[in-house]
Amino acid sequence: MGIPLQERRTPQEFAADGQVIEITCKIGDFEELTEAVAADLGALDPDKTPSDWRNREVAGQLVFGFIDAKDQVAALHGQVTATIDAVCQRCLLPFAVPLAAQLQLVFDVEHAADKGGEDFEVWELDGDDVCPAELVEEALIMAIPFVMMHDGDANCVALAAPREAEAKMTMPFANLKAQMKQEN
Repeated sequence: MGIPLQERRTPQEFAADGQVIEITCKIGDFEELTEAVAADLGALDPDKTPSDWRNREVAGQLVFGFIDAKDQVAALHGQVTATIDAVCQRCLLPFAVPLAAQLQLVFDVEHAADKGGEDFEVWELDGDDVCPAELVEEALIMAIPFVMMHDGDANCVALAAPREAEAKMTMPFANLKAQMKQEN
């Protein structure tokens, strides 16, 4: 056997083995995820691009099993986390974005609801087999925010700068009303 995360087998085979996969790898190990992050970071000047973004850790656990007593409907549950580097859409500076995905998947479209799979998402396969690495990669890509921005106003340079400018702004007519009342 090879590396379980990279193996391509049917979900039933993974489930029959009670396969538990501990995930410890890097962003660079996932081609499509790497392309998505690289495309976003491509907007930066090369000197502002984080140099080690491909080496950020991907971690998690996948557990295969069955959701029915007759071992007919294979399922997967688990979680996966990663931190990617991205460009804030407000200030256009790089920042770290934590990603987390919970996986609750069944692979049998026809029998999932009948066998107690209501809490699971049905994952349709192109063929008969599945590669867990592809599931992890797709889950992480789907966890990427549509618009990337710093969490909170204090972390974003674009939002902090106007407040500082307002504080330094001179307001020559601020006391005009009070001055007019004194003259009358």
